Amino acid sequence: MAPDPRLPPSDYFALWRESQDTLTRTRLGGIYYLLAWLLTWGFSTEPSALLPLGIAGSLFFTLLLTLRWLHCLPVQENEANLRHWIDRHWTLIFITALGWGLVHAWVLYSPEFEASRLIATLSTLAFSTAMAFTFSMRKRRCVTALLLLYLPGLAVLALQAREQMAVLVTLALYLSYLLLVLNRSHREYHASLALKQQLIEQRERFEQLSRTDTLTQLGNRLQFNGLFPSMVASARRQRTPLSLVLLDIDLFKRINDEFGHASGDACLYAFAEHMRRVFRRDSDILLRLGGEEFGVLMPGTHLEQAHELAERFRGELASEGFELHGQHRTLTASLGVGSFDPERDDSAEAFFKRVDDALYRAKADGRNRLTLAIPG
Repeated sequence: MAPDPRLPPSDYFALWRESQDTLTRTRLGGIYYLLAWLLTWGFSTEPSALLPLGIAGSLFFTLLLTLRWLHCLPVQENEANLRHWIDRHWTLIFITALGWGLVHAWVLYSPEFEASRLIATLSTLAFSTAMAFTFSMRKRRCVTALLLLYLPGLAVLALQAREQMAVLVTLALYLSYLLLVLNRSHREYHASLALKQQLIEQRERFEQLSRTDTLTQLGNRLQFNGLFPSMVASARRQRTPLSLVLLDIDLFKRINDEFGHASGDACLYAFAEHMRRVFRRDSDILLRLGGEEFGVLMPGTHLEQAHELAERFRGELASEGFELHGQHRTLTASLGVGSFDPERDDSAEAFFKRVDDALYRAKADGRNRLTLAIPG
């Protein structure tokens, strides 16, 4: 199962999903605030007399709509950048909600808008309903936005309670209903998100298992096959050094034949542990390529440094050996070491063959030795 390149790591998947949903949903709704204002102004008692106010309101909601569309997700989608983006985008949502809340309040208060009060009130109901369902991912922020939409208008209706009691009570009851709906929508959103995150984590665990050798916990041949060609291509393109060390345990079959496969596994594990002690830089990629053959990919490493580390590994391994059934056993390895040469290695396969040939020369020349790959 190949991973979906569009999905981020599971440690900030929820934040990534929330930012994607926020962006999509806010873009769909932004234009309706502008349309609601145009209708409210257009059906007022005398639109021409309110021309400066009409233009100012139109420019205000057009600006907010534009800012929503221009506020794109960060190029580098890490946890800190996504949190910052969400905070800034919610600021736009709050300003829009407060802007419409004040418009609704002014329309209810001003006699010039008596003919279009119903439009403004219905728009407030529509916006608040959409808010409760659309932005339920952040419950507290959504409650704040609902109050910004509602409270200015409710305040004006409270001042006119004798004439507007029915509308005041109806809007207040509907607000309480929206808060209940928001609570349910919030739970459902995060339950769905949790399920998706579990699937992502399971996918990552499967990928990790499929690319890891179960005995040594080093990368396996599948991981090498995925990394090696891309690293060679990067070294060619960027003109950066790339070294490869291939290691083969000497006379490993004899250990299996004399002491059994469990002892052979102990030998492989001890060999991998010794690799971790020597090739311990963050950039070193340690792999078990199959059987008793191992490899180390060393990006950004020149041949001289790779040679030095590999020779240190060989010497320390030969002197230390490993413990088997309470007894010290000799353990040696043959190594081939090479650095990518873009002038001579026309492919990743050619580079690997050069180093592999060096490894076999080391074994043919008596084992427990290191041989440098000769440029082709």
